[in-house]
Amino acid sequence: MKPFTTKMSSRGQVVIPEEIREQLGLVPGTQFVVVGNRDVVILKTLAPPSMSEFDSLIGEARQQAKMAKMKRSDIQKLIEAEKVKK
Repeated sequence: MKPFTTKMSSRGQVVIPEEIREQLGLVPGTQFVVVGNRDVVILKTLAPPSMSEFDSLIGEARQQAKMAKMKRSDIQKLIEAEKVKK
């Protein structure tokens, strides 16, 4: 991968070179996590989990809820309590 240079605009915007956008499949609206440390800035794309990953996460959450002896009604009460806080 060859290095590119870019610069930041007065509005804080940085252009990702076209070759990199194409190589990584970046499209307008792609979201990133941005981390900065000293003179290094890292952009990491955010992507929703695939359906199989999502199913796995749901299964894991259900397993943990079962081990904690939680019922659906307990979860619903917690959700409603959080809504009231906002």
